[in-house]
Amino acid sequence: MATTPDASGRLPDPSVLHPMAGQPRVVLLKPLVTSPLIEVGEFSYYDSPDDPTSFETRNVLYHYGPERLVIGKFCALADGVRFLMNGANHRMDGPSTFPFPMMGGSWAEHFDQLADLPNRGDTLVENDVWFGYRSLVMPGVRIGNGAVIASGSVVVGDVPDYAVVGGNPARVLRYRHSAEDIARLLELAWWDWPLEHITAHVPALMSGDPAALEAAARPRS
Repeated sequence: MATTPDASGRLPDPSVLHPMAGQPRVVLLKPLVTSPLIEVGEFSYYDSPDDPTSFETRNVLYHYGPERLVIGKFCALADGVRFLMNGANHRMDGPSTFPFPMMGGSWAEHFDQLADLPNRGDTLVENDVWFGYRSLVMPGVRIGNGAVIASGSVVVGDVPDYAVVGGNPARVLRYRHSAEDIARLLELAWWDWPLEHITAHVPALMSGDPAALEAAARPRS
């Protein structure tokens, strides 16, 4: 199906699994995910040549619950982006870090020893975030609106709105806009506009500036 309105004015459909005709490597995540612990906004997509429909099991790792992974709208996830959840943690306060109760047998009687595993809570990705190739997100972080995560980055802490981060551990390399313009963009929250209004202002969203987007947000008289 087309991803932009055709001559008849048809809007893109956020409920289709494969939004790009002839490109099965691209999937919209909202119609794909089934886990009640994963929430994804409209038009956020994952692009991978290696079975993108397995995103929940291959890209969200150690998700034994109850923490959630929340991804906002209009996020772009490149091949190999992975989210580590709190189930990856091991105890480090004893002589061994090995999770003995998980191996079964009589060791399973000691599952209470795993009750105090570190838990950083939900992982929250806001809207319009671009994840580069094989970036890795550790548990419990917040990635702000409009952020860019460079390829191969390991995100271990919160990422500010409209920051470009990179490295291991990821650090802020620069901001995409001035502090004043970031405040304007957050106030505009274009990702919450009606789809028809977004469609009418795609050029301003892609190649304009915050002032142009602010003008586009004003209702027509």
